[in-house]
Amino acid sequence: MTIVSGKAIVQTARQQGYAVGAFNTNNLEWTQAILRVAQAKQAPTIIAASMGAIKYMGGFETVAHIVRDLDQSFGITVPIAIHLDHGDYTAAKAAIKAGFTSVMFDGSHLPLAENLEKTREIVALAHEQNISVEAEVGSIGGEEDGIIGTGEIAPIDDAVAMIQTEIDFIAAGIGNIHGRYPKDWQGLNLAHLKDLTTTLDSMTHSQVPFVLHGGSGVPDDQIRAAISMGVAKVNVNTEAQLAFHQALRDFILTDQDLIGKNYDPRKLLAPGVTAVETSLAERLAVFGASSH
Repeated sequence: MTIVSGKAIVQTARQQGYAVGAFNTNNLEWTQAILRVAQAKQAPTIIAASMGAIKYMGGFETVAHIVRDLDQSFGITVPIAIHLDHGDYTAAKAAIKAGFTSVMFDGSHLPLAENLEKTREIVALAHEQNISVEAEVGSIGGEEDGIIGTGEIAPIDDAVAMIQTEIDFIAAGIGNIHGRYPKDWQGLNLAHLKDLTTTLDSMTHSQVPFVLHGGSGVPDDQIRAAISMGVAKVNVNTEAQLAFHQALRDFILTDQDLIGKNYDPRKLLAPGVTAVETSLAERLAVFGASSH
């Protein structure tokens, strides 16, 4: 069993200059794919689940058990964290109770004072059980399970206030968005990220790990630049979903699903699962996360 808190994984990545892949799971097959890639590439990995995915998969405890049981049965030897992605206050507490080892409380849609207050409460609950906490300032663009962000640039003063809640890593908006990036997207605001990193590192006298949400579709050179400026966790979901969809669509449109027993879900979904593994392996190469 290699299930650990997300804190050490992400802090080590920041210190060594790479980023951990935080890959969202959507079902049993997705979880298996993430674990296989993590093991094959020897990459410490975060398996993330959104509130919507958790509901779809059967609840918080079900998700935690699936990851833990597969980690053991697959003989995984690299550190794996079970992470709540964009959880509200209730979801964060439920994930802590269910055995997640890392939680993101997303109060970015709340007034700053309320976001900070609730984050402190989640930090106190989580840290009692060695569970890491991520929080957000400056909302991430797009929508994640009903929490909608417009892609704001996180004010530095807000980030300073948030890091004082003793969270373990911070998601700060730098122009990134969830889902597909529009053609007129202006790119990451790397200058602002550098200012954030310089300020928080100086204040804490340590290397604060930053989280890049909406990692799908960001040009590789921008991701590498962001990692060099303090990003130590990159979230990926849409990119893997698109790869899965395209592979499955190709399989069906070429009538391969009509051959033999390819209607069997295990065979029908296999091309999509393979595509997910290929996509995630490519991301780990960009993040510099392999063999750690």
